[in-house]
Amino acid sequence: MPMIDRAAQFSPFAALTGYGEVIKETARLTDRKPELSESEKAELDYKLQMACDYPGEKPALTITYFVPDQRKAGGSYHTISGQIKKIDDYQKQVILMDKTRIDVDCILDIDGQIYEIANESETDFD
Repeated sequence: MPMIDRAAQFSPFAALTGYGEVIKETARLTDRKPELSESEKAELDYKLQMACDYPGEKPALTITYFVPDQRKAGGSYHTISGQIKKIDDYQKQVILMDKTRIDVDCILDIDGQIYEIANESETDFD
């Protein structure tokens, strides 16, 4: 028997094809979606309305939101910067200028310079 054929006898054999991918998927960690209090929800609603009603060019915002995992319980946190184009009341989504859609129920935080300006003007009246 030629040497090349003899070496083929000892080549690796994968008896459990796909098992490695299953193990990797099981080991992959996901985060739990936090439950917001009513006051936190009201604050986010106020910030959304403030950003949408802003006169002139829409302000730049940073939105932190939760994305549910498609394969297992939990999900991950994402942060995106952009300008709000509109709020789709029917699908309950925020649509950004770059056409990114974010479920309103998944938004955890909204930050931007307009909120700092609003806080400064509120403290000026105190």
